[in-house]
Amino acid sequence: MSVTRTPTSLTQGSRTKGGIGESTLRPDGTLKVTGEFAYASDLWHEDMLWGFTLRSPHAHARIVSVDIAEALATAGVETVMTHADLPAETRYGLEIKDTPVLADGVVRYHGEPVALVAADHPETARRAAAKIKVEYAELPVVTDEESATGPGAPLLHPGRDDDHAGHVPHPNIVHRQPIVRGDVVAAKARADVVVSGDYEVGMQDQAFLGPESGLAVPAEDGGVDLYIATQWLHADLRQLAPVLGLPEDKVRMTLSGVGGAFGGREDLSMQAHACLLALRTGKPVKIVYNRFESFFGHVHRHPAKLHYEHGATKDGQLLYMTCRIVLDGGAYASSSPAVVGNASSLSAGPYVVDNVDIEAIALYTNNPPCGAMRGFGAVQACFAYEAQMDKLAAELGLDPVEFRRRNAMEQGAVMPTGQIVDSPAPVAELLRRVKAMPLPPERQWLSAGSADSPAGSVDVRALPGGLSNTTHGEGVVRGVGYAVGIKNVGFSEGFDDYSTARVRLEVVAGVPVAVVHTAMAEVGQGGVTVHAQIARTELGVSQVTIQPADTRVGSAGSTSASRQTYVTGGAVKHACEAVRAGVLELGRAKFGTYHPAWASAELLLEGGKVVTDGGEVLADLVDVLGDEALDIELEWRHRPTQPFDLVTGQGFGHVQYSFAAHRAVVEVDTELGLVKVVELACAQDVGKALNPQSVVGQIQGGTTQGLGLAVMEEIVVSKDGKVRNPSFTDYLIPTILDTPTIPVDMLELADDHAPYGLRGVGEAPTLSSTPAVVSAIRAATGLALNRVPVRPEHLTGT
Repeated sequence: MSVTRTPTSLTQGSRTKGGIGESTLRPDGTLKVTGEFAYASDLWHEDMLWGFTLRSPHAHARIVSVDIAEALATAGVETVMTHADLPAETRYGLEIKDTPVLADGVVRYHGEPVALVAADHPETARRAAAKIKVEYAELPVVTDEESATGPGAPLLHPGRDDDHAGHVPHPNIVHRQPIVRGDVVAAKARADVVVSGDYEVGMQDQAFLGPESGLAVPAEDGGVDLYIATQWLHADLRQLAPVLGLPEDKVRMTLSGVGGAFGGREDLSMQAHACLLALRTGKPVKIVYNRFESFFGHVHRHPAKLHYEHGATKDGQLLYMTCRIVLDGGAYASSSPAVVGNASSLSAGPYVVDNVDIEAIALYTNNPPCGAMRGFGAVQACFAYEAQMDKLAAELGLDPVEFRRRNAMEQGAVMPTGQIVDSPAPVAELLRRVKAMPLPPERQWLSAGSADSPAGSVDVRALPGGLSNTTHGEGVVRGVGYAVGIKNVGFSEGFDDYSTARVRLEVVAGVPVAVVHTAMAEVGQGGVTVHAQIARTELGVSQVTIQPADTRVGSAGSTSASRQTYVTGGAVKHACEAVRAGVLELGRAKFGTYHPAWASAELLLEGGKVVTDGGEVLADLVDVLGDEALDIELEWRHRPTQPFDLVTGQGFGHVQYSFAAHRAVVEVDTELGLVKVVELACAQDVGKALNPQSVVGQIQGGTTQGLGLAVMEEIVVSKDGKVRNPSFTDYLIPTILDTPTIPVDMLELADDHAPYGLRGVGEAPTLSSTPAVVSAIRAATGLALNRVPVRPEHLTGT
């Protein structure tokens, strides 16, 4: 791992060991590495039942009848539930309440839940579910824009009633966002070069290793306690309580161990099903999806079709851009409206383009539901606009990096939405840095010589195809490609994006201890580490306890949108500052008459002591606190955003932007169509690295996920809407053997609007890694390659 860092322009020291800026150890790291960490699938209750979900074998059908008699008669079965047994609300949804808890007479996608079984053993529940007799009458299947909006298209949600319905030209369009700025017609007349292209992005799965799982335990007060792997406890609560017919205070949720998320846990999966079965039987109910079920149990990345056109002057200045982005949202809305907002507002990329005409839509279809996934609409757009940048550079005879640098935005640039970028935007510098990084040596697959391998012989492990021994180097060509992307951070378009933190400071066994409690879902991003670092920095204590996340504290929002360190970290900082102010007030009351420095406003907590800004110790925290404890819960919000205008797309829609650039080096066996990514170098501005090692991990993880989309990851859906590869046998993700060296160059330019100047990190590298890899493959092969993932047949023409 190669890492370089440029010091931040924000002065922020950390004199207490283990504070911000240090690579402290993760409290859950050792347990996860050794296999001792308890995930949600490890939950257990001595008298629990097991739940199982019966799912539709059809993509679109009317349910004629359901016969549960044989399933109910199965030994060990406690109950069977269908839509008719639901006690209260029958639909839920993140943005639009359109998703049935159980199919309500119509199934709209392959795998939709139809019935539930609770039994004393998971295999009994599965066998009983197979005995439920459902008669279906198949309906026409909607799978693309033509079948969704063409003449006679069946309405998938007739009579839909939501905030978006009045702003779309067809009921099967979930949401539409145009963005219009400048004069495209006049700009086109001045263009010396015009390039256009049609691009396609396949349906990617989050492919988290920990399947959906949880345990619902009925309570004596008539409520339920749910232990669950999720990304957003309070959003789950908001949707669950009406479905269960309970007030929110009787639905208590505690985060269990999460084995990855990447957006796939933002929506409900088995939460409502487990709680319904537990309340009906009066017994704890555990549900754990197998891998097959998991592919049907969560949303995926929106597949997309994109048409782009750019015009530029002969000296390489972008004049205009037009694009149309069509996202397949699948059967239910999930977060499609917000994904449309991101795709449209970020569709021009990190470039200055004064004249734009943009349209993005999301469709209702009978394909699997799609929603949040790392990159959230910006991934699809980045693949297309970066391909366009390469086309323009080639047409103009310019180096592709130089062409990008000539058009790169910087602080003060204006987005297509009219928003001014008011924090550092070092796009040109990131491109310069990633290009300047040393290239890996050529022909790494030729042996340097050893006892077992003479010099010049082929090391097949380093070739495309790897240990399959498919080639010995014939037809292998190297290519280098570049890409850069822009991603928003945090919730946008006027969403009330806040988080809550409760911080307690007290003396325990003669030592000052800080306790931090938030509802933040730790899904692997390292928030539990960062929150402890913030508390150490702000309160000057070495011992920090992180309470388990649950709904006993206010909402922390979702662990998504690269927002948790920014927003929940901001809430922890805010609460710590209030506690610190309380400590200083106590100190002034106790000791203020003994030293004039207590009257100064420049007092700090460091190393368990109250000190002046010059380092003079005034008192021990233990003496200031005594038997008292300071306990404060506060909300924190970033600056407000506003919705995009539904006609022009103008508006201050995003609170922050993040930028990453990649250089990919690939080797391609042009005869067999096999690709080996040799290196994926990344340069990224992170604002301030609160935990540098964790930041590097986020960058490398996001880069690898983008690599997967580039060359292997796709859920294949047939023309009749059925998923053909719901397993890790047929849905391929990068393994350690597929993952290249990922050197990282971190730039730290503080965003003055953010806590500590930090910038959200986790998503930006997922954007630019995909087009960089495909650009390198194009350079090696000379092929256009306008679709991802790139498959062997795309390279061989077979």
